[in-house]
Order: sequence, then C-alpha cells, then structure tokens
Amino acid sequence: MSTLITNIGELVTNDLQQADDAGSRDGRDAAALSGQGPGPFAAIKDAALVMEAGLVAWTGQASRAPAADEIVDARGRAVLPGFVDSHAHLVFAGERGAEFAARMAGAPYEAGGIASTVAATRRATDPELRAGLRRLVAEMLRQGITTFECKSGYGLTVADEARCLSLAAEVTPEVTYLGAHIVPPEFDGDAAGYVDLVCGQMLDACAPFARWVDVFCESGAFGADEATAVLDAGRAVGLIPRVHANQLGPGPGVRVAVAAGAASADHCTYLTSADVEALASSATVATLLPGVEFSTRQPYPDARRLLGAGVTVALATDCNPGSCFTSSMSLCIALAVVAMRLTTREAVWAATAGGARALRRTDVGHLGAGARADLVLLDAPSHAYLAYRPGVPLVAAVWRAGELAAGSAE
Repeated sequence: MSTLITNIGELVTNDLQQADDAGSRDGRDAAALSGQGPGPFAAIKDAALVMEAGLVAWTGQASRAPAADEIVDARGRAVLPGFVDSHAHLVFAGERGAEFAARMAGAPYEAGGIASTVAATRRATDPELRAGLRRLVAEMLRQGITTFECKSGYGLTVADEARCLSLAAEVTPEVTYLGAHIVPPEFDGDAAGYVDLVCGQMLDACAPFARWVDVFCESGAFGADEATAVLDAGRAVGLIPRVHANQLGPGPGVRVAVAAGAASADHCTYLTSADVEALASSATVATLLPGVEFSTRQPYPDARRLLGAGVTVALATDCNPGSCFTSSMSLCIALAVVAMRLTTREAVWAATAGGARALRRTDVGHLGAGARADLVLLDAPSHAYLAYRPGVPLVAAVWRAGELAAGSAE
C-alpha cells in the first residue's frame, strides 16, 4: 500500500539531488546549500512525498505527485526526517532529582554521581528496568526520535551489564556496551582489575547483545591507556568504538577516539586545536550534547569552530538520569541554535543526518528515495520553528518505516 503526503509547506530531505530533481532551484529552499559534507541540508517547498513498503518511494513538488492508495494532507505544515539520537542512556533505575537541585544550587557535576544510579539499577528487577526503558522509548518516539542508540553502564557487573544490554536489544539494534563508565565501588583502588574484567569476562557476556563499545575517557573515570585497552578489546570481537570525550575538561578522549577509528567522539566540550585538527582529518563525528551543558551549567562546545574546521557534527540528547534527563531533540536543536550558534539548518541536519553519520547508517536521517520512511510532521510551516518556538510541542505526527507510530496527521 502506498501513502502520499501532499501539501507539505517545507519538506526537509537532506539530499540536494532530490531537491534539484523536484523542480529546479526555484523549488528548493534558497538556503539549502547550508550543511556539512556530502548530502547537506536541503528542503523542497510546496512538496509531496510517497511512502511504500516502509520506504520513501518519491519526493518532489506537490503538483507533480503520483497517485497513491492513501492520501494525507499536510495542510502546509513541515515534514522532516525522523530524528536520529546517537547517544542515550535509557536502561536504569532510580532518579537523581536531588542531585540536580544541588547542582543548580552550586554543587559541581562530577562523574562519581553515576554510582548512585548503579546501586539502584543493580537492585531493580528486569521487569522494572524494562518498564522504565519502554516508557522512555515511547516518550522519545512521541517527540520524533525514530532511531536511537542505547548504552549500558549502570550495572558494572558481568550479570548486570549483560541484562541491561539484553533489554536494550529488545528496543533498538544500536546497542552500546559501556562497561567502562566508571570504576564501581567494589573495585575502588583497583582500576586495573576492573579494566581487565571489562575487557575479559564482562565483554564476553555482553558482546552478543551489542554493536558498539564505549568508554568514559575522563578524569575520574578512565585514562587514555585504559580507554584504548577497552576499545581494542571490543574491536577484537567485532564491536565498533565510540568514546565519551573531553566533557569535564581537556584530556585525551578525542585523540583516543580518532586513533581507534571511533564512529564518534561525544561531548567535545573542552577541545584543543590539536583535538579539532584530529577530528577534521578523520571520519569520527563530533556528537554534541547541549542538553548536558543546559543541565550542568558547563560551557557549551564551540560548534562554530568545529564546523569551520570541516568536522562532521551530530546532535544527540544524552538522555540519562544524572547530567541530562531530557528526551527532547527539539530542545537540543533550540539550544544548539541559541547557545551554540548553529543555524537552524545546521542544527536540524545534525539531529537527523548527523546522527545517522554517528551511527554509520545510510538508511535514516534523510528522505531520499530508498530511505526508511521515518518522518516527522510538525505543527509549523518550517523546520526553523523548532528553535523559533522553544518548549512548544510541535511534533504532530511520526511515521516509522511508513507506519503512523505516534500522533495524528489530522
């Protein structure tokens, strides 16, 4: 069955060729030249899109739309690719509202706060963890996130890390083994022993559920040599590296990520010129997490510096119970525009195609022919409203693989 969505005020495709084919440069957003790397932001005005068999079958001017079995009238509203969230921590128990309140009263954010979530997660049953995970996944979907990554990291024992990853694998193929989140209390004073566990017995138990391996390379967590050992061990069993890097201060995280061929270096808050040059000369995506800076009152990453150097930038929520308990990609887009000085086009690209780059996916993050039909219908005429009207719930409907998954197109 085919579905035609017509009368789209602005259709963001992230594909210049599609926009050009839709009816010359006059049919394309005049600012569609903005973006990063191949396949930059592009949009078609007065557009239509056809979905069939879960994929995008056609995009172009509404006046040229082919017939379809079902017709949805967008009534001048904007349609975007589904958001791609390449960094989230969704399997956990407990909450840290008091910690947030203390931070807002002046207490600093430190990596050690993770330990309280670890204790609660270890106590929780599988049904309790599954219920919390599925609530967050549904919350993300309602807000337009159709592809997401999910990390472990709150179990930190062999059994608890494996069960957290098993639960994550129930809801997404983008599962990340983060046994190297912090050194747990029982290994206090024996970081080397814990790294051996992460690289050995724990990895053996967790690798069957995961696609990615991650490490928190930071003061208070793991140093360069420890992080490299974890990434090397994961890569040896087929997991692809990604790194928590340079969040709390300058450090080796970005350079470790680039040396390991990591898909992404995430946070990138404190970067030296050498870090920026390393990212620019590699395929490693800089994933920025502005919700963290919003929630911790840390400085925001210098996004303009990264873009100016030619680094590929993604935006993600970093939804987690400690440093950033939001699942709103719309909020992250607004923060990226207002606080990090991205253009609205750069921010939307980073939250869609950029996230896909960070997950090494070519089927999502754009609406070219053959892409998975993941769409977001905004109750607004253009993508810019995501930053123009911050905090307003603008996502009217979400399609995932061509099926209406949340909201209503009425």
